Amino acid sequence: MSYAHNPILPEHIFVPDVEAHAWGDGRIYLYGSFDLQGQRSFCSPVHHVYSSDDLIHWTDHGVVFSIEDSTWAKDCGVLYAPDCAYRDGWYYLYYCVPDGRCGVAKSQSPTGPFSDVGQIMGVQGIDPAVLIDDDGQAYLYWGQLTWCHAAKLKDNMVEIEQDTICTPLTVEEHEFHEGSSLKKINGKYYYLFADTHRHKAPDRPDGRPSCLGYAVSDHPMHGFTYGGVIIDNFGCDPAVWNNHGSMECFGGQWYVFYHRSTHGGEFSRHVCVEPIYFDEDGSIPEVCMTSSGIGEAIKATECIPASLACELSGNVRIALAPDSEQPLSLCEIAHGDSATYRYLEFAGENTFSICMQADANCRVELYIDGKYWADFKLPACEHAAVFTASIPTLHGKHTLTLKWYGRFADATVESISFSFV
Repeated sequence: MSYAHNPILPEHIFVPDVEAHAWGDGRIYLYGSFDLQGQRSFCSPVHHVYSSDDLIHWTDHGVVFSIEDSTWAKDCGVLYAPDCAYRDGWYYLYYCVPDGRCGVAKSQSPTGPFSDVGQIMGVQGIDPAVLIDDDGQAYLYWGQLTWCHAAKLKDNMVEIEQDTICTPLTVEEHEFHEGSSLKKINGKYYYLFADTHRHKAPDRPDGRPSCLGYAVSDHPMHGFTYGGVIIDNFGCDPAVWNNHGSMECFGGQWYVFYHRSTHGGEFSRHVCVEPIYFDEDGSIPEVCMTSSGIGEAIKATECIPASLACELSGNVRIALAPDSEQPLSLCEIAHGDSATYRYLEFAGENTFSICMQADANCRVELYIDGKYWADFKLPACEHAAVFTASIPTLHGKHTLTLKWYGRFADATVESISFSFV
């Protein structure tokens, strides 16, 4: 696909926990964890770096660091979320392992390979994040659940000043969960993190950390006031759990990078991006998940992979379908399930097509901007086939929602599109 869409990387690549950095060379670089498709656990033993000059076409720079490259943590098996910082000709990759220890590797290239420097002593807690202030002072942030810490980094970018350790956010005041990310914007310090303000339930009294919330301060280590939610990935998957991302300015526009899970679990997470804006008072209005990402809308005449759905309801999930030619499909559809695509651009199309494997007595309904638009019955078929139906003419930018009704066994959807007849 050559048009803007979410997820931004190929569908078989799962990169969550992304820290995005524009180093000033006209490209933007993504540093994140690396999930394995269908694996029922977080992350893997490697880190990749991806870069782009337009946020649409991405270069995979391969494995830039592996747990096997660590001089002190080979026994941990996997690498958790990283961050990267640049100073004096060197790029410093801050990585962590499941037991909470953190380390540093460095390279003279933003795309590595990174050579291990060693463990950061005095740091215990995952998701390290780095901020280099205007005066050159570097700060390290780390922690999860009840632990959220910050400290000054020494000039060597490897050691912290132990007597500066402090707690910039708290669970009680900010509902901090994990996933620290810091940026200095217009003289203010913005602290982005996985936020548990929403989705509290009897079985999850503390809430799911599916939101990226933010706090703002005039100081990099204290005084942070909760600002609200920037994006919430709840609804991307029936079992979605966490969110972790970052903000970055590229080409004069600010973006929030976040992830969405797949396969009916907390794992196999895709990196996605949405434009964000700042109000005059410095606050950031919440944005919703989209299928179009940085683009205004996806042309309805495109063959749109069904897996670009940005919100799901019910049992349906984005997953690998047996015998499908698509990397991912909509799978395990049940009666009453729905999938939403935000946004599509229409120019008078009057025909809808869906490539789907269906069961007998099934019906699909189309909703435009939440309002019923059309429906048609699907004949049973053992393999994915294209079904076409006439619909009322559409113009402009809209949100499309598909809803399924009937008895389902092995129904999957591979793609959708609209046309003129």
